[in-house]
Amino acid sequence: MMKIRSNQRTQHGLSMLEVLISIAILSIGLLGLAGLQSRLQLSEMEAYQRAQALILLDDMVSRITLNRKNAISYVTGVAAPTGVGVNCPADISSIVNKDIKEWCDSLQGASETQGTDKVGAFIGGRGCIEDLGSNEYRVTVAWQGLAPVSAPPAKIACGENLYDGGACTKNLCRRVITATVGIANLK
Repeated sequence: MMKIRSNQRTQHGLSMLEVLISIAILSIGLLGLAGLQSRLQLSEMEAYQRAQALILLDDMVSRITLNRKNAISYVTGVAAPTGVGVNCPADISSIVNKDIKEWCDSLQGASETQGTDKVGAFIGGRGCIEDLGSNEYRVTVAWQGLAPVSAPPAKIACGENLYDGGACTKNLCRRVITATVGIANLK
């Protein structure tokens, strides 16, 4: 029986170069996962703020609908939004004043406090109620987004230019949601 000799060498372990390449590939993958996690947290916070804004928008729409005879009294206009940076009305002698005060407090985050700070709402919450004529009213909630995207339509002026600064210019961090309330004239 004859033995055939092979000139091939058998490999004994990994070379240092292969180990370094593997570590580099693994590092790039982990950095990608970290970036994805960061973007997910940003998206989660934006979704949370939008959900809070929808709740407060629906709250004021319901209040106006329930007190439809005095709907015009709810109008705040866009030049003086209620919410963050505003002293909420102290007079609660009428249903309208009480509703506006409670909405203002909610926009400021009064539902949850940490010490003396109001922390129960989204960032920079403001609300506007506009008279559109023909017994129609636009209720708008505006707040500070976390990253610049696109500016809201020009016809929605609530909170305009109140959220600019840093990377946020030209209303790119202003977020708004609106609802139109129509009050029927049954006379």
